[in-house]
Amino acid sequence: MQKPAVATAPGTNALGARDMLRPRVSRMRKLRRLARTKPLGVIGLVLVLVVGLASIFAGVMTQFGPTELAAVPLQKPSGTHWFGTDDFGRDVFARVLYGGRISLRVGFFAVVVGLTAGTLLGLISAYRGGWLDLILQRFVDALMAFPTLVLALAIVAALGSSQRNVVIAIAVAIAPNISRVVRSSVFAIREEQYVEAARSIGVSDWRIMARHILPNIVGPLIVVGTAYFGSAIVTEAALSFVGLGVPPPNPSWGNMMSGSARTYITVAWWMAFFPGLALSLLVFGVNLIGDTLRDVLDPRMRQR
Repeated sequence: MQKPAVATAPGTNALGARDMLRPRVSRMRKLRRLARTKPLGVIGLVLVLVVGLASIFAGVMTQFGPTELAAVPLQKPSGTHWFGTDDFGRDVFARVLYGGRISLRVGFFAVVVGLTAGTLLGLISAYRGGWLDLILQRFVDALMAFPTLVLALAIVAALGSSQRNVVIAIAVAIAPNISRVVRSSVFAIREEQYVEAARSIGVSDWRIMARHILPNIVGPLIVVGTAYFGSAIVTEAALSFVGLGVPPPNPSWGNMMSGSARTYITVAWWMAFFPGLALSLLVFGVNLIGDTLRDVLDPRMRQR
C-alpha cells in the first residue's frame, strides 16, 4: 500500500530560513559586542582602513602623479594641493598616498616572510629538541644580539638599496624574535596527550607538526604578526630616512621626511609633517588592532 503523504506545516520553510540565519545573527551580535567592549580596536581598524584604502586608491583620490612636477615649488597647502608641494613642485598629497603603498607592501611581505621563516625555525627547534635545538638557538641568539634596525641596516648595506632587499632585511631581523615566541608555544603543546597519541600510532613528525601543533599556535602568530607589521613599517621608514631604503624618486614616507624636507623645515613644514602624520596614524592603528587581538585570543586576558 502507498503511504499517505505527510502534511507539511505552513511555517516550516520560514522556520528553516530562520535556522539558517541564526549563525549569521549570532556572528553579528558577537561583532557588536566586541565593538562595545573593545572600542580601541575599532578605532585602530578604522585608521588602518582609511590610510590603507587611501593608498590603494591613490590614482582615484588625486590627479597628480608621485613624480610629476605639478606646480610651483614650496607652495603652501591649498584647495588644489591639499598638502602643498615640495622643493621640486611635486604634490605632497599624491606622494603621501603613493608612499603608503610602498610602506604597506614592504611591511606586509616582510612580515609574511619573517613569520614563515620564524615559525618554521621555532617549530622544528622545539619539536625536535636535542642537538638541533641547541644549534638553531645559538644561531637565533647571534641574530638577536643585534638590534632590529642595526641588523636591517647591515643587510641592506650589504645587498644594496631596493624594495626587495628592504623586505629581506626586515624579515631576517624579525624572524629570530618570532621563532622564540613559536618555540615557547610549541614546548607547551608537544607534550599534550593528543600529540602523544598521534605519535604512538606512527604518525610522522611533519604531519604532527602540521596537523596537531601548528593550528594550536595560530593565535600567538596572529598577535605577533600584527605587532611586527607596525614595526616593519617603522623600520622601512627609518631605512629610507637614512638613504638605505626605497631609492628616490619613488615616494616613501621615510625619504620624504629626510633630505630636502629637513633643509626646508622652517619654511615648508608640510613636507615632513604630513608623511610623519600618515606614518604615525597607520602604526598607531596597527598597534591598537594588535592589542585587541591579544586580549581576544589570549585566554589569560579573556579571564581578566
